[in-house]
Amino acid sequence: MTEAAKRFSKRGWGVFNHYLYAEICSPKTTKNLDMNITDWNEAVNKFDVERLAYKLHKMGVGYYFITLMQGTKHMLAPNATYDRIAGTKPGEACATRDLPMELADALAKYDIDLCLYYTGDGPHKDEVIGNRFGFIGSGRYEDGLTVDKPFVENWAGVLEEYAVRYGDKVKAWWIDGCYKDNFGYTDELLDIYYNAIKKGNPNGLVAFNDGVKPYFQKGYYNEDFVCGEFNDFLHVPANNQWEGALVHTLAPLGYDKESCSEWGGWGSNGLKHTKEYMRDFIRASRKVECPVTVDIWVNIDGSFDPEQEAALMWVGENL
Repeated sequence: MTEAAKRFSKRGWGVFNHYLYAEICSPKTTKNLDMNITDWNEAVNKFDVERLAYKLHKMGVGYYFITLMQGTKHMLAPNATYDRIAGTKPGEACATRDLPMELADALAKYDIDLCLYYTGDGPHKDEVIGNRFGFIGSGRYEDGLTVDKPFVENWAGVLEEYAVRYGDKVKAWWIDGCYKDNFGYTDELLDIYYNAIKKGNPNGLVAFNDGVKPYFQKGYYNEDFVCGEFNDFLHVPANNQWEGALVHTLAPLGYDKESCSEWGGWGSNGLKHTKEYMRDFIRASRKVECPVTVDIWVNIDGSFDPEQEAALMWVGENL
């Protein structure tokens, strides 16, 4: 385990937010807060980084994850490489505000690390732009989305621009959708992403997600920490190392009451577990220095679900 991973293991626990165009920029969703905002740039400009950092500080977390993108063409920050490949103008797909940079600075005031989420399937929901990046096929899961080296090199170029810009302001990268069986990812292809991130921060931690597994597993031979994606908070490891990588857990606190699906909790509001259960789970994981990341609801302005916020405030005060 690297020194950076050992440091992260002592961060304790953190919060994860899915801040995404489809969930934020629709007046039909409650995350829009009745603002009737449908423009991505206008939405990102509403995000209050100082309030979010203060709330996380009150919870006592050690780090914070937010999505740079997921599926659509919309990116959380400017990126000239993206615009060049996609043929988009600044602000058309990539937000003009550099929200991650502002978050890093706001969080640093409270000694909270910024971590970022990225995906290995790119803007697959946008057929035109997805194909410009080099998808094989239509770029849709149901039509057999696959990847090859030209696509990975294009998409890694976008990642590298972000990684170099943020440098050591970003402590960890959680890369989703790097499926070996479904998409054809190999360690050689993942090397390209890994090297892009390390170019920006040699000490930056990297994990590649190959889907929900029954227990902790590495998705890449050289990753610094395991993704540890689960649909619930169930597994406390015996120790914090797995084949040389730091063990880490990510699961949703919310629960989708309409779908009642085990997958419905991501980015949802409400409480899947009591505050006492979450305290005990995080406490047990902290004893073996396994970081626990809690996915919760986030609104267009960066505010949280009040019920989740209150529960996590209590957790932080009673660990």
